[in-house]
Amino acid sequence: MSLLLLLSVFVIATCGLVYELIAGTLASYLLGDSVTQFSTIIGAYLSAMGVGSWLSRYIERNLLSTFVKIEILIGVVGGSSAAILFLIFEQVVSFRIPLYSIVAIIGILVGIEIPLLLRILKDKIEFKDLVSKVFTFDYIGALIASILFPLILVPHLGLVRSAFMFGIFNVLIALLMLYRFAEDITNSRLHKLSGIISLICLTFGFVYSDKILQISETNLYSDKIIYATSTPYQRIVLTKAPHDLRLFLNNNLQFSSRDEYRYHEALIHPALASISNPKHVLVLGGGDGMAVREILKYDSIENITLVDLDSAMTKLFTNNDILSNINHNALKSPKLQIVNTDAFLWLKQNSFNQKFDFIVADFPDPSNYSIGKLYSLPFFKLLSAAITDNGKIVVQSTSPFVARKSYWCVNKTIEASGLHTTPYHAYVPSFGEWGFIMAGKSDFVASSNYPQGLKFINYDTVRNMLTFPSDMAKLDTEINRLDNQALVHYFDDEWSEYTVN
Repeated sequence: MSLLLLLSVFVIATCGLVYELIAGTLASYLLGDSVTQFSTIIGAYLSAMGVGSWLSRYIERNLLSTFVKIEILIGVVGGSSAAILFLIFEQVVSFRIPLYSIVAIIGILVGIEIPLLLRILKDKIEFKDLVSKVFTFDYIGALIASILFPLILVPHLGLVRSAFMFGIFNVLIALLMLYRFAEDITNSRLHKLSGIISLICLTFGFVYSDKILQISETNLYSDKIIYATSTPYQRIVLTKAPHDLRLFLNNNLQFSSRDEYRYHEALIHPALASISNPKHVLVLGGGDGMAVREILKYDSIENITLVDLDSAMTKLFTNNDILSNINHNALKSPKLQIVNTDAFLWLKQNSFNQKFDFIVADFPDPSNYSIGKLYSLPFFKLLSAAITDNGKIVVQSTSPFVARKSYWCVNKTIEASGLHTTPYHAYVPSFGEWGFIMAGKSDFVASSNYPQGLKFINYDTVRNMLTFPSDMAKLDTEINRLDNQALVHYFDDEWSEYTVN
């Protein structure tokens, strides 16, 4: 009995932490700002466990029977949590209410279980050994969950299927105890029936997880989903309309095939055309290959290094015929080297014996601290050290209309690195007014010599991009530093009104 109950501690800890990580990851996908989501969810979960531990004092009889019922309940609630949250995201006014309610319920139930186990085992194991064994199994379970979650569960099973699988584990432990200790558990037949029904439902959910996620994402996106996958870093979704293909990362639109040329021409050509005989280029982010496509329009380019964190992105846009057609097979160019790693670490680890004539920083918006570091002063200093004296950097810098402080915070941070900046903006119908910042060791001089076949960029459009109306004019802001990421706070405040839930 003791060994089985200690095994249940391991399962409780593993499953509980997995449910917590799933809730945090799902909230990050749907709401953004991963640091805030994980911090508040962890806090809510731990405080709920405290409430559960306090409530356990009022359970005085039928401890083993109560433990089994709670284990089944945790399996049902935790196992179905991801599916429920995905399905209701677009249906509720405030998504955080059901999110934190589910986290609280799981936390309270887990908080009740550990004290119950201690009381069940207190007459079978000496107290000092009991405490050490229970917490040893508890901490080992948490360790296993923290390792499995990013390496196996998210990339290979996904959030919905992972939740159902661990719900099944909870119910199996309950059923195992029911069969092992049937004579010590009141109403064991009724509990077995509820456990079997729960197991069938959770198994059904596990088998049809993809269908459940497809239904939930159909509610999220107006167009037909043609591809969706979860990676250790993000949720990738592609949608298709009769004349449009769209890429979403963590529910945020990255491009529309109808007007992406405006964004990518504006990102690349004003700066690159101003450089005399550019040869060596570094692209940070931009795993879709669109920026590389534009860079390859310059015959002088000898090599391009693309550093993108997510290998799933670069593989998708290399091997998928529809997507590689949009980027003109840019990721298959013999001039290109792809490196899948963190851009900040890659910059720090390279000695830059070879400097670059042109560097593109095409990262997602700074909606959380992990991305915000790529807009920080130390990062821009690394970029400054990596360009030639006549080289140029261009940074995607969010909307100067919607996120005015955020935009000018990026500009001020780049200036603080010692570079000369040239802010500019372009209208992209799918996004509205969008901002970019050019930087270099010398001032920008607009060129009139652009590659043939551009749809949007020419000398006149570039000159117009340099002018900011009053509602997008420069503001004084803080510098974005690693230890105090003002940019993330600006961004969260300015874009919060556009968040539905």
